[in-house]
Amino acid sequence: MAAALRGRASLAAFIVASASVCSSNAGGPSREPLLPAATPTARTGSVAVLRTPGSEMVLVAAGTFEMGSQPMELQLVMDACKREPRGIQCDARFFANELATHRVTLSSFWLDRTEVTVGQYTRCVAAGPCDPPPYEQGASRFDRAELPVVLVSWNDARTYCSFVGKRLPTEAEWERAARGVTARRFPWGHHWATRRANHGKLAIDAHDGADGHLELAAVGSYPDGRTPDGFEDLAGNVSEWVEDVYEDAYEAMPVTNPRGPSSGGFRVIRGGSYLDAMPWLRGASRGYRGTGARETTIGFRCARDAR
Repeated sequence: MAAALRGRASLAAFIVASASVCSSNAGGPSREPLLPAATPTARTGSVAVLRTPGSEMVLVAAGTFEMGSQPMELQLVMDACKREPRGIQCDARFFANELATHRVTLSSFWLDRTEVTVGQYTRCVAAGPCDPPPYEQGASRFDRAELPVVLVSWNDARTYCSFVGKRLPTEAEWERAARGVTARRFPWGHHWATRRANHGKLAIDAHDGADGHLELAAVGSYPDGRTPDGFEDLAGNVSEWVEDVYEDAYEAMPVTNPRGPSSGGFRVIRGGSYLDAMPWLRGASRGYRGTGARETTIGFRCARDAR
């Protein structure tokens, strides 16, 4: 009798756990189960519980979208830029690298829902592959588990993604996640809203507390800025490293799964940071840095091919 009761209890626990997984995936975008990479296994009764360091991921289905900006968009951006406190510094060359629009076809891929956090990155440091960010050099306030990890180079970001069985997203994958298939100007839609992202301003002091934070915010602090697919913070908080070598213009021709140039001295960053004004938080906006750059405004998230 005791053995039968234990068997029924184990079966009930399994059914509850299975129902929970199924209900979490019902409706909305697909979510990838978290990976059991380099983590201990806990046991609750007879049910094994895998605890993992990876972010939840969202599946982006295969398809085609328009990448880049048209000249009319750049004119609207310039008008907005000139309304900033130091708008006299605006220059159309800041945004010319978004030209020209072109059709991009992508295979399905998974992308982290949030930016990689300090807490997640610390596990890679503890395991050995990742170098610790130099927070002790005057940036200890950013060394908090819930914040996006910063002061990481492009190589650091790539190492971490490899550690958790992923990779950096391509520039095209990042823009598809941020803009969807309708070429949204911002992750949440076509219109600017000051409290949907952690942003700055074009001013002598670039910090802007109007959004609720002067510097970094915990990942996911702006749910109203979430994309329809469920991605968080694709505008503001930190700019994000992507895989591609930077080039200063697109070719106006259809491409499939583009990977950028094969060589070059700079890598692309996307999304704008807590010190960037509205024009740089648009989904089409592009920046770049050398691979060794470590800044308090740059973090990353990881991707994976969908098989």
